[in-house]
Amino acid sequence: MGRYFSGDINGKFWFAVQSSDDASFFGGQESEPNHINYYFCEDDLFDIKEGVKTCVKKLGKYKKMLDKFFKTNNNGYNDEMIVKDFKISKDKVKKLLVWYARLQLGEKIKKCIAKNGSCEFEAEL
Repeated sequence: MGRYFSGDINGKFWFAVQSSDDASFFGGQESEPNHINYYFCEDDLFDIKEGVKTCVKKLGKYKKMLDKFFKTNNNGYNDEMIVKDFKISKDKVKKLLVWYARLQLGEKIKKCIAKNGSCEFEAEL
């Protein structure tokens, strides 16, 4: 069972990797009942871009490797596949996936603002 976000952007949070409040990393406004409502506008672009840069920096050389990995393994994966392909520890994989999932979310938010001028969505808790 997964947790989804929906609104101006839609998607699913990465199971056992990404928390429902991960968009808070990029700023925006948050309200919280049993879901979190996020609102981003052009005024938030600096923070979003800085957040994206931080994600890319934290991923380092592994960003390109993860891009390639998920392009070829788009039907699913497990941590063991990445451990084997990248020759890194399971702990390292978990840390990288948190930053990679966060980067995907930040890029969606940024793209939505570029297209619509704002981005609003609801995240399940």
